[in-house]
Amino acid sequence: MPLREAKEEFLAELRGHPKTKKLTFLEGVAMLVGTNIGIGILSIANTSKNAGFLPLLFWLIVAGILSTITMLYIAEASMRTKEPLQLTGLCVKYLGKLAKYAMFISVAVTALGALMAYEKASGRILHALLGLPNHWGSLIFFIPASLVLWLGLKAIGRGEKQIVGVMFVILCVLIISTFFKDKTNFGHLLELGENYVLSSVPIFNVVVFVYSSQYIVPEMARGFAHQPKLLPKAIVVGNIITFAMLTLIPLSAISLEGLQNVSDVVTLSWGKSIGAWAYYTANIFALCAILTSYWGLGGMFLTNIANHIGKDIERNLQTRFWVLLAVVLPPLILVLLDAIDSVDQALYWPGVVGALVLSLFPILILHRARDFNEQPTGYICGRMLTHRIVKVGIIVVYFGATLGSILAHYGILTLT
Repeated sequence: MPLREAKEEFLAELRGHPKTKKLTFLEGVAMLVGTNIGIGILSIANTSKNAGFLPLLFWLIVAGILSTITMLYIAEASMRTKEPLQLTGLCVKYLGKLAKYAMFISVAVTALGALMAYEKASGRILHALLGLPNHWGSLIFFIPASLVLWLGLKAIGRGEKQIVGVMFVILCVLIISTFFKDKTNFGHLLELGENYVLSSVPIFNVVVFVYSSQYIVPEMARGFAHQPKLLPKAIVVGNIITFAMLTLIPLSAISLEGLQNVSDVVTLSWGKSIGAWAYYTANIFALCAILTSYWGLGGMFLTNIANHIGKDIERNLQTRFWVLLAVVLPPLILVLLDAIDSVDQALYWPGVVGALVLSLFPILILHRARDFNEQPTGYICGRMLTHRIVKVGIIVVYFGATLGSILAHYGILTLT
């Protein structure tokens, strides 16, 4: 883009977002991948400690398929709807006010828990890299993260497109380096915990959190309004890339370190095991992953609040400022007050609440959107995807695994 055009667009963003920006296909894919590849991908290997890599792989496949289907449901519903509504807005329109509040609570819990995890992890990583106090690391991370949220959808798409490309290159280098290390033992991938069946149940909620891009599908639909057929393609391609990255990172870390030696932020131990250069490279990758996910979920929460309160944050600069503060300050303050002890603690409830809401609401929203049929849509979910067996399977898997995870969390379902 010419420098003058970029400058004009930047100034237009600062004046109050006069119009919705178009997304390219790559920007849409990057937006989805960037949202998924955040703190979840960095903690998912540690989550599988008591179960093993194979149970983790099983849940990655199951949740990946089911999440993609529910995203496509939301994509069709969004394109059938005239107004550019977020998930909370779609719930109000098609399911009523009670569903609106349930969805908004789900969005809020997911976003706040995730943003807290990002702030916590970024502080730890910058402490490890630069020796800064954890709180200072969180504050330094906060500046570029919140600035891009202020600039809006197009800035998020462009920022994520650039950073996801860098992340992909770094990831390839780290994985290839892992395969050539003498102490890499792929036998670690076949190790199973003593009670691996029950221990694998809590993994599901973290995996669901990682595939939490259902929330940003309506946001992507706004950006693809000029070419709606690109939206489902971007969803499928983005989730395939997400699955590959979610699989390769724990595969590499576990094969090199063994199950019990993986840290809660995987790059801290994985990079150190490869070598000094990899330690810094891996943690730069981690910061990029956290940053892109912060932008995706933070931007989603920003527009959902605007929909919930009925305010236009695209043109009203003052309203956008106050809504932005409501999104970015609470998680930062809670992290600075040490309200959470670990990244896993911050991610647990977002996974639980997200699994419960996202198993049912996309199905109901699509059904009602087809009944309303406000406008022609560029994409229709096929009969196989909307078959009753598929819908029942989504609900049973999400509800069953979430119930098991809650029982395990409170010691009712014993894992040892």
